[in-house]
Parts: sequence; C-alpha cells; structure tokens
Amino acid sequence: MEYAARQQAARRLMGDQHIDLLAVAPSDDLQYLLGYVPHPDERPCYLLLDSGGAAFVVPSLNATEAAAHVTLPAFVYTDAEGPANALTAAARALGGKAPRRIAVSDTMRADFVLTLQAAYPDARLGLGSLVLAPLRMRKSAEEIELLKRSARHADQAMRDAWAAFRVGATEREIGEAAAASFRRSGSEEVSFTQVASGPNSAFPHHHSGDRKLRPGDAVTLDLGGRLEKYASDLTRTASMGKPAARHLEVHRTVEAAVVAGMEAARPGGLLKDVDLAARGVIERAGFGQYFVHRVGHGLGLSVHELPSVTHLNTQPIEEGMVFSVEPGIYLPGEFGVRLEEIVHIARDGARRVSELPRDIHLISAG
Repeated sequence: MEYAARQQAARRLMGDQHIDLLAVAPSDDLQYLLGYVPHPDERPCYLLLDSGGAAFVVPSLNATEAAAHVTLPAFVYTDAEGPANALTAAARALGGKAPRRIAVSDTMRADFVLTLQAAYPDARLGLGSLVLAPLRMRKSAEEIELLKRSARHADQAMRDAWAAFRVGATEREIGEAAAASFRRSGSEEVSFTQVASGPNSAFPHHHSGDRKLRPGDAVTLDLGGRLEKYASDLTRTASMGKPAARHLEVHRTVEAAVVAGMEAARPGGLLKDVDLAARGVIERAGFGQYFVHRVGHGLGLSVHELPSVTHLNTQPIEEGMVFSVEPGIYLPGEFGVRLEEIVHIARDGARRVSELPRDIHLISAG
C-alpha cells in the first residue's frame, strides 16, 4: 500500500476543508494511513498530520516496536511523565503554529480527545471522517482483491457452520464452528458469528445463545472476520427441514430486494437509489414495517464504515466504492430473513465478492 501517498491525499483534503491538523489514534484510520497500529490501551498515541509534515506520539513501552514500522519523527513519553510534553514537542516540530481546526479520528477514545484538547485549548475539534472517509470509501484494485480473499474465508465459514447444524445443537455451537473455520482458513481475526434461530432470527443483531435448533426453525447466520486487516461480512438463511410457506414467501421477497438493490448500485446513481430500490420491493410485498434498518454500509478495513446506504443519502455512487446490500424482514415472535451481499462498484455496476448462493440452505431435521 502507498501509505505516503495516502497521507498526501489526506493533506489535500485537509486544505479543502480548512483543517489545520489531523490527529489519528490507534484505529482502522491509523492502519489506513500508516499500515501499522500499536497495541491500543489507555496510553494516548497519535499520528499528527499537518500541511507540511507528520509526527508520531507514542508511549515508551511501544516505541521500540513502533520504530520498526513507522519512519516518522517519534515523540516518546513514559508512564510517569504522561503525554503532555511529548505533544508540545511534536507541535514545535510541526512548525509551532497553533491549529485553529483539528480533525480527530471518529473512534478516538474520549480521554485521548480531552488530552489533545488540553494540548491545543484554542482549537476547534471535528471529525476525522471529513478527511478520511472520502479516501477510504474509494478502494484501490489491491484493496478490492484483499476484500475478495477475505470473502472466500467467510464463504467457507458459512459452509462449515451449515455442516455443524443438527437438531439439538445450540446457536453458540454453530457460531463456534464458524469461528474455527475462519481460524483454519488463516483469518487473523474472527469479528462476529451471529447465529439466530427460530424466533430469535427476528432480532437483527441477536447474540448467539444457548437456544437449541429445532425442526422447522428458520436460522439466520451473519459471519465476519479479517484477513490481512480487511473485513468480511456475510449473511445467509437456512431451514431445519422443509421451510414453511411463509418462510419461502419472505425469503423470495428479500431475495428480490437484494437483486433490485444491486441493480441500482452503479456509477452515476445515488446511494439512496440502492436503499429505495430494495425497500420498494419489500413495501410492495406488504412487509415494509418489518424492514427496520438501512439497506447497507461500507466495508473495508472496518466492518462498518462509510458510506451509509440509506434512503436519504444523496451521495453519488462512485467506482471503487464497496458496501453491503442487505435488506431484511423481521417478523416479531416468528422469524426473520436477511440476505447480505458485499458489492464493489465497477464501471459497469455492482459485482459481489461472495461466491455463495442466496438460496435457503436446507438442513435435514431427521
């Protein structure tokens, strides 16, 4: 990855936004700009970027390791000292001019923000996504290839989760089978393995629990991991035995909504068009009140990142964007169905990164 080029692109956007200083703590934003994230804990750590240079403020216990990855000027402090003097020294190295506007990474810890604010008391703070989101939203060809490779691991984890299905197995056991698959494939992180069975599948963000699978259950599986720092996110549905007619009806509706959303996801359109296309299918089928979330979110280094694909987002769709198309119908007390495709936007439209079909996966309940 061309990290120096990314930092320079960030500087150009800082100028456009009249931002004097960008401060990034350990996060996916730091990974994007540096290619390295030291161990995150309560000790403040910052990449400071201004129009003319950069500095790295780092606690002493991480300084030696960081030096092997970061070639920027480092300003080191000990636990006893705290970061105030290191921040002052970094400010002098960056030119000493007091910044009027500082953008901080969106997920920065509150105590890190307050420490930074104390160092620059006259500055106005804003969100780093003003600078970083436009960069991170448009993926390079290399990033898209990494996302495709990460998706292969999620595909296999879904297959291995299905293989673990049996009457009497718990949601947690199925999730553990998926997690083990990610690790066997070589993913360095298992982000989530949400298994929602029967009425639990009507909860969009159900946490896998001790409910045992029963004949006739509709089951939703939402799985994700990270490979070489890039995320995967995949949702499919299964049935313990022959699916009920209502399950088939809802699945057909959600499938049609996925297709409509992906067809609307093309350069020159608007992000809201994707949401409205999928939502329209569900509303016309009479299930509109049971589709309770946006149709999609960006994916890259983070599982959830910009853009947010909602019916109000008028941002143009651009080549290189990567986001989910994941409509769902959730019937309280009955079941839910969500199908999720991650798509990258090519010149001719949306291309999905998963190779798995979206059919209801049938599990023998005998």
